[in-house]
Amino acid sequence: MRLLRYESAGRVGLGVLKEGAIVPLTALRDHFPTMLAIIEGGQAALDRVAAFVAQSDETIPLGEVRLLAPIERPGKYMAIGMNYRKHVEEAEHLGAKPVSHQFWFNKQTTCLAGPYDPIDPHVSTQLDYEVELGVVIGNTARNVRVADAPNHVFGYFVANDVSARDWQFHSPTFTVGKSFDTHGPIGPWIVTADEIDDPHALTLRCLVNGEVRQESSTGEMIFNIWEQIAYLSTAFTLEPGDLIATGTPDGVGVAMQPPKFLQPGDMVRCEIDGVGAIENRVAQPGQQL
Repeated sequence: MRLLRYESAGRVGLGVLKEGAIVPLTALRDHFPTMLAIIEGGQAALDRVAAFVAQSDETIPLGEVRLLAPIERPGKYMAIGMNYRKHVEEAEHLGAKPVSHQFWFNKQTTCLAGPYDPIDPHVSTQLDYEVELGVVIGNTARNVRVADAPNHVFGYFVANDVSARDWQFHSPTFTVGKSFDTHGPIGPWIVTADEIDDPHALTLRCLVNGEVRQESSTGEMIFNIWEQIAYLSTAFTLEPGDLIATGTPDGVGVAMQPPKFLQPGDMVRCEIDGVGAIENRVAQPGQQL
């Protein structure tokens, strides 16, 4: 299933994408008031939602609603850096030091935005894009073995790890430069894990104003998703609804010669075959959004 959140007439609802339209889950609101409630409900919740969608005749055209980030504020949003070999190479050319282990930072969850919401540069003059496959944790994960990690994934989404490069290195961690408000557009929905045969065989790309800037396969990850979950869960508990951004391939703007940073008016499209696409326009700094 493709589970989503939407806003219509000032109200927020949950829905499932079916044949290009939304089947609203309004009738299940008492059981599943939030996306997190569905995630926490596990397979039993998914079965109930699927049964409802199969018999429902009510649909809403996608074009009549505003799609929101497909999950409410999660507990954690973790992101791994330097996880595609060619991206590591371009980073090293810029002076980055090589890493011998998984390199993690967190994006503050207040950065989350909808799949078509504008990106506000704020004070940054070096705004950059990073297409990534996102993962939603389903079952609580603590000291998980690599072989068992797939059992802890609820689903997948498209992420743009928008980066303020001029703020990224203000401190030893990347958190500040990765967490500006609106710099975490995700979506357009959560594709449940059962619909993705192999998350390590997906093509992902980023286009700026129609120009392909990044294109690669998730099979090029240095540390795969299962290894990422095992590593993180060794340090701390991953809870239902937590998000993971699994790394970006080469082609980021800061590594171009000369650098090509995003400018107001630019349209950034991040897409992953089999998952979906998000598209966000860069606004004027500080513009009322």
